[in-house]
Amino acid sequence: MTPAATPQQTARPMHFTAPALIACDIDGTLLRTGHPASRAVRTAAAEVRAAGHHIVLATGRSLVGALPVAVQLGLDDAWIVASNGGTTARLVDGHFKVITEHPVDAEAAIHAALRVTPGVRIAAEVVGDGYLVNIPFPDSRLNGQQHPVRQLEAFWAHPTPRLAMLDPAAYRIVPQLRALGLTAIATEADWVDVTAPGISKATALEAIRVELGVEPWDTVAIGDGENDIEAFHWARQSIVMGHAPKHVQSEADRATGTIDDDGAASALLSLLS
Repeated sequence: MTPAATPQQTARPMHFTAPALIACDIDGTLLRTGHPASRAVRTAAAEVRAAGHHIVLATGRSLVGALPVAVQLGLDDAWIVASNGGTTARLVDGHFKVITEHPVDAEAAIHAALRVTPGVRIAAEVVGDGYLVNIPFPDSRLNGQQHPVRQLEAFWAHPTPRLAMLDPAAYRIVPQLRALGLTAIATEADWVDVTAPGISKATALEAIRVELGVEPWDTVAIGDGENDIEAFHWARQSIVMGHAPKHVQSEADRATGTIDDDGAASALLSLLS
């Protein structure tokens, strides 16, 4: 893997042998959290799709949070990887169908988290709806409805593909969760995403690649966070946003501009010959 390049290098086009699979992170990549995608990003996405390529949203968001972005981008026939690979869905003509769900061991994860940070906020995704929560989260931190639970047992009464944990010291939970074999990523110091063992954006993207019949060398991943690193390694070409942390930038083939520069639009357009 070559070191991340400068944003100016994104003008170099790739030459695909067939329609490509282009995996795009959402928050910090296609848009700034809480804001719609810019016109530049929407236009670039439309041009890439018009060229016959597949844009797959690959996000840590829940499915209910990813769907509005698909609508903004005009992805009326598209695949979505949600919850860091915990859920895969197909969107056709405004309707979605969940294709795969990988349940996480919520009971083990929650007990481990509470031993480290007893006051941690916990959210368990309810696919297509929102979350069960022990303590309400700030509205801007979760997509969909929040359903308070009185007993911890409610978290594992039904399968969930993803847990989110919020606490100023949430990062301290990660080693305990990984010791259980779970996939745990501190996307921020106060936020940890938990999914089933071996599950990532990359595992979900590989299944979609096979389903679409895309060759391994016709794959691209664009992102900005730690949860994009495995997707970078999976893709033939990986492009990191210019504002990404240095350790994330070092995992990608090249860099594009920042979110303020519409770096994702530049990256998408650079893929067209």
